[in-house]
Amino acid sequence: MKPLILIFASIFLIGFYTGCNPKQPNVLFFFADDQRADALGCSGNPYIKTPHIDKLAETGIRFSNTYVMGGHHGAICAPSRAMLMSGKSLFHVYDVLDGVKTMPMHFAESGYETFGTGKWHNEKSAFEASFQHGENVFLGGMSDHFQTPVRNLGEDGKLSEPELKGFSTDLFADAAMNFIQDYAKGSRENPFFCYVSFTAPHDPRSPREDHIGMYHDETMPLPGNFMDLHPFEFDNLNIRDETLGPWPRTPEMIKASLADYYALVTHIDERIGEIISQLEESGLFENTIIVYAADNGLAVGSHGLLGKQNLYEHSTKVPFIISGPGIPKNKVTDALVYLFDIYPTLAQLCGLPEPEGIDGVNLNPIISGEKDNVREALYTAYRNTARAVRTTDGWKFISYPRRNYNQLFHLKNDPLELNNLAENPQYQNKLDEMKTLLEEWHQATNDTATLYPATFLPLDYDYTKLKQTPDWHQPEYVLERYFRKQ
Repeated sequence: MKPLILIFASIFLIGFYTGCNPKQPNVLFFFADDQRADALGCSGNPYIKTPHIDKLAETGIRFSNTYVMGGHHGAICAPSRAMLMSGKSLFHVYDVLDGVKTMPMHFAESGYETFGTGKWHNEKSAFEASFQHGENVFLGGMSDHFQTPVRNLGEDGKLSEPELKGFSTDLFADAAMNFIQDYAKGSRENPFFCYVSFTAPHDPRSPREDHIGMYHDETMPLPGNFMDLHPFEFDNLNIRDETLGPWPRTPEMIKASLADYYALVTHIDERIGEIISQLEESGLFENTIIVYAADNGLAVGSHGLLGKQNLYEHSTKVPFIISGPGIPKNKVTDALVYLFDIYPTLAQLCGLPEPEGIDGVNLNPIISGEKDNVREALYTAYRNTARAVRTTDGWKFISYPRRNYNQLFHLKNDPLELNNLAENPQYQNKLDEMKTLLEEWHQATNDTATLYPATFLPLDYDYTKLKQTPDWHQPEYVLERYFRKQ
């Protein structure tokens, strides 16, 4: 007969991994769309108001060097979200989640009640397989924020036909609050995993009416690496993100874009504050881990670009904050992390079995202070066009194989990536070292693009041949402000 202590231990472990342990924390995951890492007050930006997200950073840990690995096409959001949900790197998942075990599936298997709302830029069937509940779910990459086509997850586990409703940020925040309210009224027997995926501040840059003018154009500072044109062609510079403004870029247009962009972020922050207040009123806050992150960054005038289809810091680096039980307060780490590290990190924080077959690295040794880093370098990619590697000591190398062109930056001295050291003979050894490191990552990640093509394309381009054309998602406010006045 087993000693009683072993019997009780067995009962505890069974309960722990089936979700019956009442002390397992809930998870509330906020995910923004196209938000630069520096578009938060807590990142040192004095021009934007994000008090509720800043509070999460004060009561938790902020990862200041978080990256999306990149994408194999211009819609970076899709592979980024697939990587987040699968814990896999770009070349092991791309943007396909059908048949892949996702993070919410893993939580559900361990007894969690799962809910999703907002943007799902992957297969419809993958959402249906991932969540038990869903309200105001948007399938796609973008929409008019005022006319968002959303669906609900029925009792049959299938998403309904889309219905056009109101402002995107409010639709998704309201759905999350509905879920929390219903959960609080229920048995609370199992913890919850609630995923709230905003489509803001992705364009159209059209804030809700009462947020227009919240930030005045003239008060917006230009990015420190603002340029009127990108200095060379490295891919299609007429891709849709880049058509949101004319060429050359003007200070007036970039300031206007930032004013609207910041208003969209502040609106998200306000609604996050309301959701957290509801957690507190429901007695759920103290046992809920809250995550804030985004799928990719954005140029908004940096380097003469507007979008995320490049490998500069402004477009590959994203915000990432974790706050809640067991998380140290007011901690900032500069460890190099990927978005897809979040999956195994949350799994351990919630006492779940370690996910299998993933590439993400558990960040809990950093959270606990046991380690300063979990990797010495990381690798990013854009289409077959650009590859980059950066190291913990601040060196970054970007290769444009099809153009036979390289950039070398020392981010500690040059965080805005303005001083290319690649052609400076003084840094030849460092350049060779970074090239070798990039080749090693290229092989280790199963990247299929060639680093050494047989022929090269020119760097020069004629910006007068680039055309600014609005897509059908742009509302009247955007057409008047950014297209007709140009």
